Amino acid sequence: MPSSPLPPLFPLGIVHDVDSLPPEDSMPFAINAAYVWPVLLLLASNVFMTFAWYGHLKFSHSPLYVVIVASWGIAFFEYWLAVPANRIGHTVYSAAQLKTMQEVITLTIFVVFSVLWLKEPIGWHQLIGFALIAAGASFIFKG
Repeated sequence: MPSSPLPPLFPLGIVHDVDSLPPEDSMPFAINAAYVWPVLLLLASNVFMTFAWYGHLKFSHSPLYVVIVASWGIAFFEYWLAVPANRIGHTVYSAAQLKTMQEVITLTIFVVFSVLWLKEPIGWHQLIGFALIAAGASFIFKG
């Protein structure tokens, strides 16, 4: 089997090649990295993208062309995380599952961003709406 292009996460119990695992009694569990890396990369990419899309709202005095260029610059780094997340993730998740995962992560990051960066409270209507979206998303992973 060719070596994995993924960074090793063996200390965390995450492996890329099950055949290279030590005997079962020396490691209580193992997680395939292809399941974990997409989630971690999508979390990071969504932080960048949320700042690219909404971070400029705190700088309403800045010219629009400046915030557009700044947003493009931020989004560039988001793509460096999102594209590998989807490439790696598609080895174990369907495209629909990856998209659903990305949307739920986006909403989660947005709630934190909205409260901490924009200082806008999240009301119970928004939380219920986001929860319903997440509940609907769970059906994508069934079956």
